[in-house]
Amino acid sequence: MALPEPNAVVVRRREVAPGLLVIRVAPSGWILPDFTPGQFAVLGLPPSAPRCENAEPEEAPPRPDLLLRRAYSIASSSRAREYLEFFVALVRSGTFTPRLWALREGDPLWLSPRVTGMFTLAEVPAGTDLVLVATGTGLAPYMSMLRSGVAAGAGRRIAVVHGARHSWDLAYRAELVALERAEPRFTYLPVVSRPLEESPPWSAASGYVQDVWFKGLLEARLGRRPSPRDTHVFLCGNPAMVDDMVERLEAEGFREHTRKSPGQIHVERYW
Repeated sequence: MALPEPNAVVVRRREVAPGLLVIRVAPSGWILPDFTPGQFAVLGLPPSAPRCENAEPEEAPPRPDLLLRRAYSIASSSRAREYLEFFVALVRSGTFTPRLWALREGDPLWLSPRVTGMFTLAEVPAGTDLVLVATGTGLAPYMSMLRSGVAAGAGRRIAVVHGARHSWDLAYRAELVALERAEPRFTYLPVVSRPLEESPPWSAASGYVQDVWFKGLLEARLGRRPSPRDTHVFLCGNPAMVDDMVERLEAEGFREHTRKSPGQIHVERYW
């Protein structure tokens, strides 16, 4: 079976920190579909694509007759129809990301013409406050939501809590700080888990993103404690963080959301 032909091109790539890449992909000769912020798209590369220099050896080569595919949450605005942006972490022992890392601007790749996913605001009541919690590249779907205007004139409070090992891993930090200054109902709380490795010293929140909620740091910033009556919480990233947050939030009366049983906790696990 022949591999699908490349149908897209890298129009921008930027390594924002060691092992963290922001990449923009534009379709070649076709129009991107409409999508809802929070959804994901699939990228594809042939098994013959070269791997980046600092990749670890593969345990076994991939099948040469199957396109390598990986799904990534979209970080760009749903209004930006020229490209899709993705925030990706390098897995040096992986099959796909070392090949993605080797791409340069102008290189071809495959992009699924279908965008999907349920991690959206579609089932959040209008006016309900939002707390968007992420670790690492789990920030991507929230960037799409914010860039699509969810923070502008919605009559709700929105808080983004983003955790990373170091301050230099806090991609999009400058953009989120600027949004916080421009939107009085938006709050940004970056969290660093290894503050002793920072120079100059890290003076903001440290530890894990869970600490921001359960030690009252978010409550202090918002001036009140979020409750199931007025707030929906989105969780994206490290499964250990997600599981811990779900367990503790349920103890406070929040429920995990499903279509059959609506709740206030929305979950996307990244690996």
